[in-house]
Amino acid sequence: MMTTMTLTTELMILGWTLVLALVQIMLVATLRTAETGLTYNMGPRDAAAPPPRPVTARMQRAQANLFETLPLFAAAVLIAHVGGREGELTLWGCYAYLGARVLYVPLYAFGVPVVRSLAWGVSLAGLVMVLAAILK
Repeated sequence: MMTTMTLTTELMILGWTLVLALVQIMLVATLRTAETGLTYNMGPRDAAAPPPRPVTARMQRAQANLFETLPLFAAAVLIAHVGGREGELTLWGCYAYLGARVLYVPLYAFGVPVVRSLAWGVSLAGLVMVLAAILK
């Protein structure tokens, strides 16, 4: 017998966070291909590539930064859902995480200091909110 799972707002936000991850992957790939050329990118890449331009390097770091917390966020959202712990805390935590991660990309691309770090802090606070709902 199949049971159906309700697609809660938290799960929908998790889905949109995965879309953000794909956008960041494609953004870095596009920027890097523009620098190295399609032939190099499609080849075996045996020769060293030129160093990335500053904006490409920033986007690579932004992508890596998302991938550091995304597994934790995804696990926390899923645990909260399966454990019946979803509520105001998880909802606002998810909104904070995704919203801050979306803002983080252009802030990093344009090299905005301080505010970028604040956005990172808000995303981390959102993750902690979801974890707090699980552990209460």
